Parts: sequence; structure tokens; C-alpha cells
Amino acid sequence: MFTRIKKDISVVFDRDPAAKSVLEVLLCYPGLHAIWLYRISNYLFKRGWVLLPRMICYFNRLLTGVDVHPGATIGEGLFIDHATGVVIGETCIIGNNVTLYQGVTLGGTGKEKGKRHPTIGNNVVVASGAKVLGSFNVGDNSKIGAGSVVLREVPPNSTVVGIPGRVVWHDGVKIKGRPDLDGIDLEHDDLPDPVVEMMNCMQRNIMRMEARIGHLEKELKKHES
Repeated sequence: MFTRIKKDISVVFDRDPAAKSVLEVLLCYPGLHAIWLYRISNYLFKRGWVLLPRMICYFNRLLTGVDVHPGATIGEGLFIDHATGVVIGETCIIGNNVTLYQGVTLGGTGKEKGKRHPTIGNNVVVASGAKVLGSFNVGDNSKIGAGSVVLREVPPNSTVVGIPGRVVWHDGVKIKGRPDLDGIDLEHDDLPDPVVEMMNCMQRNIMRMEARIGHLEKELKKHES
């Protein structure tokens, strides 16, 4: 237990430059408290308890602002920054070394039974206000941009932005570090805008069409003369 607590604290120091001391992290990081309360509720939930784990879940939400169902499956190294407004559904599966920012929802899209929440791979960063809705996979080492709404599968090593979320590949971009705790890319503010890229592409096509039409008009005038 103490080894796991020590690892949880080290995760905070690795990913939050604002952390100054162990005592500060122990007392003032609701995301850390939310993970610890989840583990207690998950332990009881797996052993057939229902009401008590849900009561712990409700207390967790009141205390930390994180609503994580005791039935969710969460790997090692989860970091919830600022915590407020984070929702994690019952059948959600979260891999190792995942980072969630405030306002993130890992939810479902209806009243279907069975697996209805997303599976988040290893080393994934989900930025502020992003919504990942439905039963599909978000591949390892991916980034979900702030405010995005993701409704379909995300391949590994990719970036998603927009509503609905669009995948932007990282062709030619070097991945910094190793794909472990020290190699997680937290630069979720440096994201391309697919809408702007589409508008630029349309503008280039219009310019080429105008040039082509101008050339044809010149050819027509030559023939007429």
C-alpha cells in the first residue's frame, strides 16, 4: 500500500510543476484523493458490494469533484489535474500513465447494456473539457485536444481535435522520450486546427480554378480573334 501511495505522489511531481512538497500534495491535490477513494470503492465493488461503494463514490464527488464509478478499471500512474468536473463511467477502462485535465468526461452515449464507455490506452492525455463518449478504443500515446468531442476510434500515436473529434496524424514529428512515465507528451496546447486547414485547402483549390479559368478565357479570345 505504501509503495503505491509513494508512486502516486511521484506521478504528481512528474506531471505538475506547481507541486512543491510532499505534504502539499498529500493535503491539497483532490485528484490524488479521488484516486485513493476510487480504489477503496473498487475493492468493495469487485467483492459484490453495491451500496457502500456507490456511497463512497458519492462522497468522492462531493469532496473532490470527481465522479468515478467504482466499477471502472484504472491502471497505474493516473494523474487527474485540478480534478473538478471529471466523470469516469462504470465500464470505462483506463491504461497506465494517463493524464486527465478538469472537465473531462469518459462516458457513454445511451442506455445500452454491457461495455458502453471508452477504453483509454497507455500514455494518453485528455485535455480540459474533452468528452470521449462511447465504447471504442483511444490508442496508446494519443492526445485529445481541449473541448473536443470524440465519438469514434482513435488510432495510436495520434491527436484528436474538434467537434466531432477529427484525427490528425503526427507524420514526421519526433516523439520525445520513452513511452513510459517520463516520456509522456503533455503539450496538449500545441494542436493543429483541422477546420482552418480545410479552409486553407479550399482557398488553394479556388485559386487554382481561377487561374485555370483565366487561362481558358485567354485561349478562347485567341481563337475568336
